Amino acid sequence: MRVFLPLVLSMALLSGCTQPPPQGQPQTAAPSGSSSGGTAKAPKQEITVIAAGDVLIHPEVRQQAQKDGTWSAMFAGVKPAIESADLALCHLETPLAAAKGPFTGFPRFNAPPQVLGGLKETGFDGCSTASNHSLDQGPAGVRRTIAALDAYGLGHTGTAGGAKDREAPAYYTVRGVHIAHLSYSFGFNGLTAPPGQEWLANKIDPKRINEAARQARRAGAQIVILSLHWGTEYRHEPDANQLRWANEIQGVDLIYGHHAHVVQPIRRVKGTWVVFGMGNELARNAQPIDANREGLMVRATFTQTAGKWAVSRIEALPTWVDLSPAIRIVDLTAARYDPALVAAQRKTYQSAYNRIMTTSASVTPAMSPTSNVNRVAERSAASMAAWS
Repeated sequence: MRVFLPLVLSMALLSGCTQPPPQGQPQTAAPSGSSSGGTAKAPKQEITVIAAGDVLIHPEVRQQAQKDGTWSAMFAGVKPAIESADLALCHLETPLAAAKGPFTGFPRFNAPPQVLGGLKETGFDGCSTASNHSLDQGPAGVRRTIAALDAYGLGHTGTAGGAKDREAPAYYTVRGVHIAHLSYSFGFNGLTAPPGQEWLANKIDPKRINEAARQARRAGAQIVILSLHWGTEYRHEPDANQLRWANEIQGVDLIYGHHAHVVQPIRRVKGTWVVFGMGNELARNAQPIDANREGLMVRATFTQTAGKWAVSRIEALPTWVDLSPAIRIVDLTAARYDPALVAAQRKTYQSAYNRIMTTSASVTPAMSPTSNVNRVAERSAASMAAWS
């Protein structure tokens, strides 16, 4: 069981937040459990988990890393947000090659394992790996990917190197709280595992997921998080399968969705928060459009009440992929206040931010936008539009 100690913010992380949000932005809201007057209540125990959209290694992304001489530069813009959470989860959509390749892109990905160095440096603790590309390079690709994740000290779930690890969660301990992370995909682009090796990659089956969640609880998990690779590509609304599966899955505390390559809504389904789709975290499609350059990091605050942990707060953190002069992930909430931005770039960032926030919240009327200045100070420039 991996143990990740709480991450402590330094003042250096606040350097990107030299200005308060401009007038017209949501005003301060009292954090859950706080009091605006009278006797102060004892603070509740809280932990934060952040997850990001698809990490999809197209050839252009690989070429940018070669130009930069590092994989970290592309992630630098979101590093403060990732580091500010107690647990940070990525979604590695592509299998990994040997260190020197050969490397390939769509339709059968084989990505450089060095990308994991960038993810680790950014502050990610682990990745979900079940995707429609999990079997692109067959059993050898699955095993290479797992070995690379282990070598970089990153947790992983969704694919397995042996039958004994079938559907095994990644386990994390954060401030003494035990968290299990599960990962499943709707399918594998028509590819199948060799007979008797179906355990190589997890396929969505609500009954199996529910049992895996129960087993994780029995193993001591106090929080169970589920990553699902599902949905219809480039569709902003959840499809019929997503809605059906969200209603059938039980026993998990939070669902993070991937695969659509565009942002989808955040909804509460039978009491469970479901982030249907977080778009792309890092990608460079052959035909880039605004929608596939947009992404959503989602931070969940878990609060313990009467011995039980539950999501008490959901925060939407929009992202954007700049393509020139270099490929860079942009933290839109922080970046759009950068005084060095030219007017045209600020307009681009603001428009993307507005689209993402509208899509993620458009069908969640129970959620109201708030901002908490105190938490902005605590969690760096990456703390932003909060949903409570």
